[in-house]
Amino acid sequence: MGFLDNIPECFGAYSTKIKKKRMPKQTVNIRVKMDCEGCVRKVSDALEDLEGVESVDVNKKQQRVTVTGYVDPEEVLKEVNNTGKKADVWPFVPYNLVTFPYVREAYDIKAPTGFVRNVPQALGDPKSPEMKLMTFFNDDNPNACSVM
Repeated sequence: MGFLDNIPECFGAYSTKIKKKRMPKQTVNIRVKMDCEGCVRKVSDALEDLEGVESVDVNKKQQRVTVTGYVDPEEVLKEVNNTGKKADVWPFVPYNLVTFPYVREAYDIKAPTGFVRNVPQALGDPKSPEMKLMTFFNDDNPNACSVM
């Protein structure tokens, strides 16, 4: 803060306002139990009225709501819970981004197709011997064996 920022406080002509920090633009994924089109409409209408929301994408089949904009994830979750629907943060990651998808607690029968739970054990340590062997003959590795 510089000197010019304090000038309005010195003179009584200006009211003192607390500056709000603007939230960064982000995408919030939430799991919501929805059974019918009425549930979908109820959730999407509630989220579209939220300040800072740019788009709302509701996927009834995956029970997933994606909100994009300048929003706080906790406010979005609170707004969905106020509609009477049970909601929580989206706990899944795409199957192809996980190194060990069948590790304990990662594989979930209730997960949508192509997704597994986001657990640290599933990601794998890049310094572990298993990961070194997996990337040894990788096409992206410039030092890989040229026999392949």
